[in-house]
Amino acid sequence: MATRELKSAPATRARTSTKPVARRAAPAPRAPRASAPRKRAAAARAEAPEASSRAKVAPEPGQGRAAAARKAGAGRPVVGELTDILADAAENTLALNPLIGVRPDDLAKAAKTLFQIGLASPGRVVANYGQYLQECVRILKGDSELAPDPKDRRFADAAWKSNRFYKSLMQGHLAAVKQFASYIDDTDLDSREKGQAQFAVSLMTDALAPSNWLLGNPVAVRKIVETGGAHLIDGMKSMLHDLQHNRGLPSQVDAAPFKVGENMANTPGQVVLRHEMFELIQYTPSTPQVHQRPLVISPPQVNKFYAMDLGLEKSLVKWVVDSGVQAFMISWRNPTAKHRDWGLEQYVKAIDAAVNTACEITGSPDASLFGSCSGGMSAAAYLGWSAGKGKQKIANATWTVCILDTAAAMEDSTLGLFSSQTTIEAAKAHSRRKGVIEGSEMASMFAWLRPNDLIWNYWVNNYLLGNKPPAYDVLAWNADTTRLTARYHSDLLDMFAKNPYVNAGALEVDGVPIDLSKVKLDAFVTAGITDHITPWKACYGTARLFGPNTTFVLANAGHLQSLINPPGSAKSFYFTGTVSEPNPMTWAKKVEGERQEGSWWPHWRQWLQARSGKSIPAPKALGSAKYKPIGPAPGTYVLEK
Repeated sequence: MATRELKSAPATRARTSTKPVARRAAPAPRAPRASAPRKRAAAARAEAPEASSRAKVAPEPGQGRAAAARKAGAGRPVVGELTDILADAAENTLALNPLIGVRPDDLAKAAKTLFQIGLASPGRVVANYGQYLQECVRILKGDSELAPDPKDRRFADAAWKSNRFYKSLMQGHLAAVKQFASYIDDTDLDSREKGQAQFAVSLMTDALAPSNWLLGNPVAVRKIVETGGAHLIDGMKSMLHDLQHNRGLPSQVDAAPFKVGENMANTPGQVVLRHEMFELIQYTPSTPQVHQRPLVISPPQVNKFYAMDLGLEKSLVKWVVDSGVQAFMISWRNPTAKHRDWGLEQYVKAIDAAVNTACEITGSPDASLFGSCSGGMSAAAYLGWSAGKGKQKIANATWTVCILDTAAAMEDSTLGLFSSQTTIEAAKAHSRRKGVIEGSEMASMFAWLRPNDLIWNYWVNNYLLGNKPPAYDVLAWNADTTRLTARYHSDLLDMFAKNPYVNAGALEVDGVPIDLSKVKLDAFVTAGITDHITPWKACYGTARLFGPNTTFVLANAGHLQSLINPPGSAKSFYFTGTVSEPNPMTWAKKVEGERQEGSWWPHWRQWLQARSGKSIPAPKALGSAKYKPIGPAPGTYVLEK
């Protein structure tokens, strides 16, 4: 059967309005006129109750600054389990940085600033160094009380405590980390400059941790004794492979056991539309009755869609299908340099084509919409564009781990650390020259933002211990990277800089001003407590944009783990409620005692089923007379490298 090809809209750019927007200290400016969603979001960003001061004690490796402050007897009062967890989670957020990167010039500038401060205040340097030497004396005498955070896996082996040599190495490292942090905290730098300096120094101290040395790691030394050093040959082979094929970084996963279409992305269905920018998959119903209103899923453009279909046991797609909801998945094409002009406008019109197709096939006048991460940002633009045209076709929407109020993210002290007009323009120029940003390039940027977890952990496992990286489905999906077009990269950076979903009219798509206050629908928003990519407070801001009756779910996991959260895990729990509280921390305290055990999926199922229309017999065949099946799921675009 002939394949239907639909061309994308002409490459006219989604543009930012030239309307004046008043600047403020935070990176994201505010417009003079406050729209309804803007007022709600601004209230959500109101300062949470914090301690009046922070203890000047360096955080131990793997430990958030809030935890360090509590250990020193300072820090804000701990209200309970949830707010205690949130205090540490807030210290590990990075959202925008992978899109910008960290330039060597920025790191050099931070280091130069510290050096100049040292030259100007030698007494401060001497005093700080004296404190370090005093701690070293205590370490040598065995009197030091320095200890790693219990969650710091680098020093989990018993030898770090029981062996005097290794304990001294570890404590010497912790002492250096502590004194560097103390030195920076005692400077007159502003909070942003201090954050930059701390980051630059942490790259060095993390790399020099004794756990990364062959003879400084007791586990590695035992392995040498056990194998006679033979395992180091395997480690060297892995290193040579990574130098050639992984941008010199240690591989994070053994992806060989995982095959797309076999044990991943294997929920049955058919491709019913092949567009220039995406394939639309309709999944085969598994229930005799289905709801008439379809659910159209808009996954992130920076990853492949099958994070939501990792395998039948943890597939969100299968969960939806088993709920009697007719599910349609947008499988974005992996762009190349020739697609450099695909931007927000083209992705909005692509979503429109997917929604129209799903409605035609199901006979429904409208659809439910599901947007995740960057796919949720384009889905929001689609809603604003549709509302502006007076043709809203979405009855309800779900957002998972998605930031729409970008100022709420940028205001976090660890977000946008090196973002400035200069770095943003440099990032845009870089992608413009190439036409795309390679997925491997973004992965490399992100790895250096969390080196202990994403570099040195695998350095030890793969090279020092000679082990293979783990075979894990989530990591296999993460390694199956996609490219990001130069135009959409630029549009995303503009969205973070200008916060257009809060500042009504700051963004136009195909000549239509985007104003989310015109979008009237029920919304369901999820976030992860320990999410370092889309911080939960920023996701709360997303929920506030759609009114105080929006349902908000906060799950006890990170970015992807909070989304892929199938029932059955004894460790899963979540908190939920409407977002009537303007302040996210006030909301957290309000729901503190209402912890829900298990996955949030059943809660969402109930919510979605109640909004998915009447029950009808399940279709006996997929597609329609107009949109006949082209080929089996997961389609062909997902296989493109």
